[in-house]
Amino acid sequence: MTTAMRTTTGPTPADASEYAPFARTLVVFSITALLATGQLYGLIPLVNAIADDWHTSPTTVTWLMTVYGLGYGAGFLLFGPLSDRYGRRRVIVTGVAATAVATVLVAAAPGLGAAVALRIVQGMTMGAFPPVAMAYVGERIEPRRRLVTVTAMTTGFLGAAVIGQLAAQWLAGFGWRVFFLAGAAAFAVAAVALRWAMLPDAPASGTSPLDAYRVMPSLLRSPDLRLLYAAVPTVLTAFVAIYTGLQLTGTTGLLGLRASALPVILAIPFLTPTLARIPGPRRAAVALAGAAAGTGFIGLLTPGTVGLALLLMVVTAGIAVAAPSLVDTIGSRGGEARGPAISLFTALLFAGASLGPQVAGLFAGHGIAPLAFVLAVMLAVGAALTVAASRS
Repeated sequence: MTTAMRTTTGPTPADASEYAPFARTLVVFSITALLATGQLYGLIPLVNAIADDWHTSPTTVTWLMTVYGLGYGAGFLLFGPLSDRYGRRRVIVTGVAATAVATVLVAAAPGLGAAVALRIVQGMTMGAFPPVAMAYVGERIEPRRRLVTVTAMTTGFLGAAVIGQLAAQWLAGFGWRVFFLAGAAAFAVAAVALRWAMLPDAPASGTSPLDAYRVMPSLLRSPDLRLLYAAVPTVLTAFVAIYTGLQLTGTTGLLGLRASALPVILAIPFLTPTLARIPGPRRAAVALAGAAAGTGFIGLLTPGTVGLALLLMVVTAGIAVAAPSLVDTIGSRGGEARGPAISLFTALLFAGASLGPQVAGLFAGHGIAPLAFVLAVMLAVGAALTVAASRS
């Protein structure tokens, strides 16, 4: 993933003395990225405990993942343009601090209805971080270090799929509410760390946030982009759904299965220079096709086998390559509207993540095989769309 992931435009430092400190920005941003999506994936191991506590079904509890993802995606669209006017640091720090408060309230929720409403708020406030952080990196980090910083953040976002589940599974022994209390404390620390790590806000650019909102419908209709946008939701729909399905079907050895994907996620950034030699749409198509094949074979295996762990690694590798490949292509094709184009990408990506738990709940009652086959077809469609887009 490259610095094309900037979501808004803004002032660029005039000389190197105005660039942000590289090391502390990389560390604080990467950890915050891990916390942000950890709140989405971390709920997967907790659905049974929450269902028992509130006397409902695990499938119903999956709505807590769906609404968080929807709020998260809405926050991307809202806060990216607003940060042009009100400043990157102010928007990020305020959003993460508000997330800490919202997360405490989720932990105290008396029932599912209240928790759903609070998870929407939690996701939306956390949505202030990803697009604005990418904009900040594009403006305030030295050009030669931007790729490293963005890659580290991307690893944090994707690594949360594994680390968030592992942390939640461990904390579940103390009660599911502890996961959210620990998350709230982490967000509070992150807000302080972000204020310390980030440079003071630059003068406002004078650009109206409405300009970014007005251009988004035309981007969705653009011949260069519409097929790519259609493919984007398939990426995380399948990724979230397969892990949720394994949880709902009671697959054994989930701790090891979750941990098996972590080496793949950590390895992908080191392969970025080599992978970048392949054109973006073609790279995304091959990655999605590989993920489709891996997902399809999951439906043919007995859950809990070593083969299942290896196939999950294949699926994870495909997703980890496809997402940055798509954002690279969409960013470059967006031209002067790169910022809004990437904001739409991130919103659609996590709209797919929100859909994943519901797809899992719909098919997992019949076993993991039907779900795996449906997801394999979905990923194959995504691959076909990117192939068609490569000819645009």
